[in-house]
Amino acid sequence: MNTELQKPIVGFSCGDLNGIGIELIIKSLADQRILEICTPVIFASNKSINFYRKSLPDINFSYNSTKDFAKLSHKQVNIYNCWEEEVAINPGILNETGGKYALLSLQQAVKALKENSIHALVTAPIHKKNIQSEQFNYSGHTPYLMATFNAKDVVMLMVADNMRVGLLTEHLPVAEVAKHITKEAIISKLTIINNSLQKDFGITKPRIAVLALNPHAGDEGLIGNEEINIIKPAVKEAKQSMLVFGPYSADAFFARGQHEKFDAVLAMYHDQGLIPFKSLAVGEGVNYTAGLNVVRTSPDHGTAFDIAGKGNADHASFLAAIYEAVDIVRRRNGYAEARQNPLKKLSAKLLANAVDERVEQSEN
Repeated sequence: MNTELQKPIVGFSCGDLNGIGIELIIKSLADQRILEICTPVIFASNKSINFYRKSLPDINFSYNSTKDFAKLSHKQVNIYNCWEEEVAINPGILNETGGKYALLSLQQAVKALKENSIHALVTAPIHKKNIQSEQFNYSGHTPYLMATFNAKDVVMLMVADNMRVGLLTEHLPVAEVAKHITKEAIISKLTIINNSLQKDFGITKPRIAVLALNPHAGDEGLIGNEEINIIKPAVKEAKQSMLVFGPYSADAFFARGQHEKFDAVLAMYHDQGLIPFKSLAVGEGVNYTAGLNVVRTSPDHGTAFDIAGKGNADHASFLAAIYEAVDIVRRRNGYAEARQNPLKKLSAKLLANAVDERVEQSEN
């Protein structure tokens, strides 16, 4: 097969037009090494890309413009034009326009992902408030993708070179966290993480740690009963089918470097997992949505309106998100291939050999 056709096609939603998303995309895709591992497709418009390209004069960035996936260039960055009209871009400004076109880009990218026109999606940051509409009534990308792809459950999994941290609850007020911690939810998230570590990260027997909710893991009920009544029973049940340990007191767990002994950690709420992740992660962090039948990654930061349009946004995390997306697509393909029916694989090989022999005979 042509090596160009073996490269995964990776789509990019542009994020909030007034944030740093398009700048990150341009900086990341200007690196010619990216074209060696994937075929990039940006879901935006030529005009929006050109607006930010002008603010990056030292970067050599060219592209192929198309509205037909059959005409993608595998040797260039591609822009799939989602709109043609002039759009007023105001870097650093939170307004309705930024959210409107962020959603349009995301919708077109997700449609392409559903139709297998692209093999993975890297999402640039959105602002959770101005993207809200009748079509997007979610707290972020993760629940939107979960609903769109009809997944029963997903996990926001933060990935770095030395740690992976999944969240039981995501964007919830702290006052609401405890009521969302259930045995069923914990087992569901652990199952997704365990399967993802095997299929998406190539780990045969993953080890997963579970954090406690309360300080000192509840001190035997003195500082809360969630560990006794919910978390410990969930861990005990999960141990029947996977390697799960805990619950661990969150402060001591990270302070003593215990996270490095496990393939993933399940945190009970957003800041419990994200603060240590962003403090201790080696390399650039990536947000991966585990549990989907498609591949989606993103950088581990937001729209950064304060530096938008100034040309100094750091694209390291975005670049890491691209590499992680490509790696996961490859690992998934390898995982599926390794588990194919060996008789079917043998039959296919015999058929191919027979065809080759007939071709040789006809040529002779």
